Amino acid sequence: MFSIYIILFWLVLVALRPTRKAALALLPWLVFACSYDAMRLYPNYEVNPIDVKGIYEAEKSLFGVTCGESVMIPGEYFNAHHCPAADFMAGVFYLCWVPVPLAFGLYLYLKGDKEMYLRFSMAFLLVNLLGFMGYYIHPAAPPWYAINYGFEPLLDTPGNLAGLERFDALTGLNVFHSIYSKNSNVFAAVPSLHAAYMLVATVYAAMSRQHTATTLAFAFICLGIWWTAVYSTHHYIIDVLLGILTTMLGIGLQEIALMRSQRLKTWLRRYVEAV
Repeated sequence: MFSIYIILFWLVLVALRPTRKAALALLPWLVFACSYDAMRLYPNYEVNPIDVKGIYEAEKSLFGVTCGESVMIPGEYFNAHHCPAADFMAGVFYLCWVPVPLAFGLYLYLKGDKEMYLRFSMAFLLVNLLGFMGYYIHPAAPPWYAINYGFEPLLDTPGNLAGLERFDALTGLNVFHSIYSKNSNVFAAVPSLHAAYMLVATVYAAMSRQHTATTLAFAFICLGIWWTAVYSTHHYIIDVLLGILTTMLGIGLQEIALMRSQRLKTWLRRYVEAV
């Protein structure tokens, strides 16, 4: 999935800029895509045990919803209480997950704000690398897994549309089926990088002083993705909060710590001149 987006991004750059500069500009995104694909070679569940029950019980304890005499996690509650309008909006929000940040990066580059483009791209990459580390530190199942399969980890479990299946059924499209049927590792829910991507875009939209309407639109999509992650049972609220924390850690590490390095500033200036 990521590779397709990156290829489309590169084709647009090549069509509008010389190939060598386009390739250099795309480097952070290529490292991101390659890093993601590399995790297939050494799955996180071979490093640490998979958490299925612990995170489910923690979610129920912290954010449980009381229905009659039972307590449900929020995802279970939404499975029992959903509507077509919410199902449609959930699908729309989740479709923005990667394309909108990529489009924003493309906009910055083509606009000529190459320094901000590179800072955004590197922050996006850094947040992902921190998230991938989280996958290996604490492999965890998403809520739909506990709901459908119980608490025993089954390594050959295929990807699942969960609540997003309602969007496919509602629209007659198989867009999420085509995405999640190819998911090779379902035990990578912590932290939620779904919660991270639009937050990175929103922060850098504000930092680059985009039009207020653009920044607010990004923030709205960001909130919608956070809600959808829980509504669709793809993530626990815990996952989303950790995804937000990972984002702020990555951006803070780059903008507060790394950008103070004179060597990095010099490298960034040369990179900007090269792209």
